[in-house]
Amino acid sequence: MQESLQVYEDKMNKTLEVLESDYMTIRAGRANPHVLDKIKVDYYGTPTPLQQVGNINVPEARMIIIQPWEKSLLKAIEKAILTSELGINPTNDGNVIRLVFPELTEERRKELVKDVKKKGEAAKVAVRNIRRDANDFFKKQQKADEISEDDLAEAEDDIQKLTDKMIGKIDKAIEAKSKELLTI
Repeated sequence: MQESLQVYEDKMNKTLEVLESDYMTIRAGRANPHVLDKIKVDYYGTPTPLQQVGNINVPEARMIIIQPWEKSLLKAIEKAILTSELGINPTNDGNVIRLVFPELTEERRKELVKDVKKKGEAAKVAVRNIRRDANDFFKKQQKADEISEDDLAEAEDDIQKLTDKMIGKIDKAIEAKSKELLTI
C-alpha cells in the first residue's frame, strides 16, 4: 500500500514543481533569465530552446543580453522574442540582443498577482484530482478484497494528509511569488 501512496505523492510533487517553474517565468521587474525558458528559436527549421543557441547574461538588474553562437541567428532570436508573450522589444545591435525590462506599473503588478493566484488554484485543482484518483484506486482495491476496510480508511486518511500538505506548499508558493511581485 505504501508504494501506491508513493505514486500519488510523486504526482502531487510534480504538480508543485510545474507550478514553481511556471512562477519562474513570470517577471517581477528584475531581469531573470528564466523568463526565456519557454521561448523557442527556429534553428535551421527546428524549434530549439533559446538557451541552446547562445549565451544569456544578466549584466544589470533590469537587462538581459543574449549572445548567439551564430550571428545568423540574431533575426530568428529577435523574431522568437517578439512573438512570445514576454512583452519586451529586443534591441539588436548586430552582435547581441538586449532586453531591457521596464519597471512594472502598480496595475501590471496586480495583474501578475492575479495570474499567480490563478495558476496556484489550477495546481490545487490538480492535487485534488490526484487525491480523487488515489481514493478511487483504493476503493477498487477494497471492493476486490485486496485490502480491508481499515486499510481503505487508513489510505484515505493518508491521502488527505498528503493533499493538505501539498495545498499548504502551493499556498506558500503563491504567497511568496505575490509578495515578490508587489515588492517595489
